[in-house]
Amino acid sequence: MEQATVIDTLRLSKDGAQHFRAGGLQSLREISAALHGLPTERAGVRIHGIEKLRTIVAAQGAIGAIAADYLGSDCRPVRAILFDKTAETNWSLAWHQDRTICVQRRIDVEGYGPWTTKAGMQHVAPPFDLLTRMLTLRVHLDDVSAENSPLLIAPGSHRAGRVPVEEYGDVVARCGTYACLAEAGDVWAYATPILHASEPSFAAGHRRVLQIDYSADQLPGGLKWLGI
Repeated sequence: MEQATVIDTLRLSKDGAQHFRAGGLQSLREISAALHGLPTERAGVRIHGIEKLRTIVAAQGAIGAIAADYLGSDCRPVRAILFDKTAETNWSLAWHQDRTICVQRRIDVEGYGPWTTKAGMQHVAPPFDLLTRMLTLRVHLDDVSAENSPLLIAPGSHRAGRVPVEEYGDVVARCGTYACLAEAGDVWAYATPILHASEPSFAAGHRRVLQIDYSADQLPGGLKWLGI
């Protein structure tokens, strides 16, 4: 991938992403304790049923308040994934948009589909407009340098709508590439549909990130968020 810019000037309102220094620092110990015992050999672990974590990232807490300021006080965490890159578990992701949500059970509703099952959980692609009203937070449990696989985003690409796969490169070229460097305890927030990517890590040790999606929407037709 092309060389990324690292000047920390992005804003959610304009660029679709923003860096909150130390936004999760006070909760790091609690998060680590809540996540203790999860599998470490997977690229990403989808999280559900950890009550302690649900409390830590609720909209009323320091981390969830970042989402609440953007989405309103009715927002809630609707999906969480733990990513842990090490020398043994390392990967890259090409440019893409996050296009699915996680629900309690499959109910066929117009505009929702296709359906997939990931880690035993029901996922579905909703109308794209729903995704534009969501926010994703990445709570960094470790430092992320330029060598340790920072998230790469294309600032402003969240305003491009549902981008066909064959046009990803054109949109990224137009918007540019930004590397989301971080220190342990920092939080990066981004509009859920923003184009993003990730390279393999070239640093020793862990690169743990807790990624949480937030929404203030109620789902139609009996569909319900699975939550965390």
